Amino acid sequence: MKILSSSQIKSCDIATTESGVSSLNLMERAAAKCVEWIEMNFKTTNRFLIFCGTGNNGGDGLAMARMLYEKGFDVEVYIDRANLNFKADAEINFRKIKKISGIEIKDFGDFSKTIKEKTVLIDALFGYGLNRKLSGKVKNLVETLNQTTLPKVSIDIPTGLFADKVIEKDSVVFKADFTLTFQFYKRSFLHPETGRFCGKTEVLDIDLDSKFIEDAKTDYFVIDNSIIRKIYKPREDFSNKGTFGKSILVGGSYGKIGAVLMSSLSALRTGSGLTFTMAPDCGNLILQSQIPEAMFISSGENYIGKIEIQDKAIYGIGPGLGKEKQTQKALLEFLKSYKNPVVLDADALNILAENQNLNLIPKHSVITPHPLEFERLFGKTENSFDRIELAKEKAEESQIFIVLKDHHTAIITPDKKVYYNITGNSGMAKGGSGDVLTGIITSLISQKYEIKEASIFSVWLHGKAGDFAAEEFSRESMLPTDLINKIGEVFKSLN
Repeated sequence: MKILSSSQIKSCDIATTESGVSSLNLMERAAAKCVEWIEMNFKTTNRFLIFCGTGNNGGDGLAMARMLYEKGFDVEVYIDRANLNFKADAEINFRKIKKISGIEIKDFGDFSKTIKEKTVLIDALFGYGLNRKLSGKVKNLVETLNQTTLPKVSIDIPTGLFADKVIEKDSVVFKADFTLTFQFYKRSFLHPETGRFCGKTEVLDIDLDSKFIEDAKTDYFVIDNSIIRKIYKPREDFSNKGTFGKSILVGGSYGKIGAVLMSSLSALRTGSGLTFTMAPDCGNLILQSQIPEAMFISSGENYIGKIEIQDKAIYGIGPGLGKEKQTQKALLEFLKSYKNPVVLDADALNILAENQNLNLIPKHSVITPHPLEFERLFGKTENSFDRIELAKEKAEESQIFIVLKDHHTAIITPDKKVYYNITGNSGMAKGGSGDVLTGIITSLISQKYEIKEASIFSVWLHGKAGDFAAEEFSRESMLPTDLINKIGEVFKSLN
């Protein structure tokens, strides 16, 4: 799914109206989709308080008020009575609800935090076009609304957020439980500084102009099911273990064998034909007993001392590796000699950062830093939006793929495209989850997936397995090994 900028979304709205759909009908369409979703998801609610601005977002809210009332719900509409300068379509909807005696229209200042249960608050104050901090009455209202414990729904985007950029630290933003957005994700939904205001995002299809969307140019995408269906390659019947590649997971050190064990196991679970674990001898018994399917390659006593080069293999290096001097030397010597793409994670990245040897990373390799590892590699940024832009520059400069791990992990390609992942959950914020991802990426590349597609598919698969694990065990109790064991369920769902 493409992510369009606020200016592109406005142009898409215009293209839709120019194709024969009036702007008023488009507003009706958006409102109807929201009401349909609300009916399905708030079955025990009987009362809605809708807070409306004077623009198109407010017009959506006013249209929703009428539709919800016609369906038998109690509805109150809140506006700024000192500013009734509505845009044309919003004005039409305001006149319509003024004629309905059952809908009470109140001023923002009339809102009281003492509200009955089974009430939902709906934010239709400002849409994606907002470009300044909230102030005055709207700021005071949003601060008051945020203090309530009632369910909160934002229409299009939570009031106070910008579509494409970070907000100032002292900004006031409506804290939604759900955001009902139209046709596209906004980038602000996918970054930690801003996405925390959105709650659960639902993208509603309001049938905007398909030709415009198809032709629109963007560097930003959301990984959705349509992308995954194009990437996924079901197994052919007439094949053998050699068909599905050779994965070598390099890592582990005294006390950290579990990391490379999880990487190896996730590679196997993801379909690697031949899987090797290159680790120090102190991990041999653990690895051979826990994952007999993976072959062991000795490399040192307690720490990796040499990384042996094998033909026709894909290397995933880093989980539990440690930063002993002999290990650093082994990694740097390997990278000086090996010119094929590799997957680098964890201590492999930290070693490169400490030694300032980023030029040793082979072209088309995949690196998987979390934000702090990224900072060590490439420098500090002010916020996650800037971090993505810096990642785009570095991916192009080094011709590598950067899997920037976060709540919504982003895959940044050498041609500066960004793919945000929306699977996964906070239960995956545990040591070991990244090691699992390293194994998955290594496995899929070894199975001849294109590196870009392997990176995208791996991150989606990793998150989806995490969602299945959270559903069974809870976010608090799930383990990275539970995630590995759910990979099979994800493949079943794809099949």
